[in-house]
Amino acid sequence: MVIFSAPSGAGKTTIVKRLLKHYPDLKFSISACTREKRLNEVDGKDYYFMSAGDFRDKIRGNEFIEWEEVYPDHFYGTLRSEVERIWKEGNHVIFDVDVIGGLTIKKQFGAQALSIFIRPPSIEELENRLKRRSTDSKENILKRVTKAEKEMTCADQFDQVIINENLEKATGEAITVVSSFLDA
Repeated sequence: MVIFSAPSGAGKTTIVKRLLKHYPDLKFSISACTREKRLNEVDGKDYYFMSAGDFRDKIRGNEFIEWEEVYPDHFYGTLRSEVERIWKEGNHVIFDVDVIGGLTIKKQFGAQALSIFIRPPSIEELENRLKRRSTDSKENILKRVTKAEKEMTCADQFDQVIINENLEKATGEAITVVSSFLDA
């Protein structure tokens, strides 16, 4: 399994999408969440969208390999059934998860998992990217930037750190690192 984690807006999702095109046997692990669906998002493709109550029921049923309450009543997590589905198909799992989730998965799966932290060039650039995305309110952007400052202190706990100053260069580095891991 390959784990990509980063602060929101660092570019991990874009890099993961490019890797999925590059490696046919890498399959995306769809996360579950309780946030509102954004325009153009599809349930079961982008996320498994569910209520906070349903999410809590799945926590009690030990149905997640990792989960986190990122903000009050805003849960994200990886369903155990999602990982098992991908493995049963004979594929490798690729995760696009938050920093705590990435570290939790790595801790559980050890050498079976490669953990990669995508780092923005600076907090200021990260804030600019979030503003350009136009998907969050000013309040949410401030929350995300504050959280990102804390998350950046965890980068050294990952197997690899890739600075995403230039998307093409960062994608190339990710392809090199993932190839090395999968071919080992």
